[in-house]
Amino acid sequence: MNFKVHINNIHGSQMAAKIIGSFTVDGNEFRFTAIAFGRIGGQNIGAKISKNTEKKLEQLGHDPEDIILLLQRNLLQGDLTLPEGLRRESFVDD
Repeated sequence: MNFKVHINNIHGSQMAAKIIGSFTVDGNEFRFTAIAFGRIGGQNIGAKISKNTEKKLEQLGHDPEDIILLLQRNLLQGDLTLPEGLRRESFVDD
């Protein structure tokens, strides 16, 4: 499976941030939102997709829960692209 994540916008700080972006699965693009929070207990991300996106993923033969887990893992590991002008340092706590 070809899976890529792109961040469109991030609001917040290193403590908590709302992420708006998209991901592609085998050339099909879908939107998502996520909340990222960290510090106590480490970094954590909760991503959400719409019911419509869930249905489309199922039609493509993918389990939406597996896709959400993959999306969250990519966000945590920094396996993503950012819009021009947004730097990882603005939301990643080193």
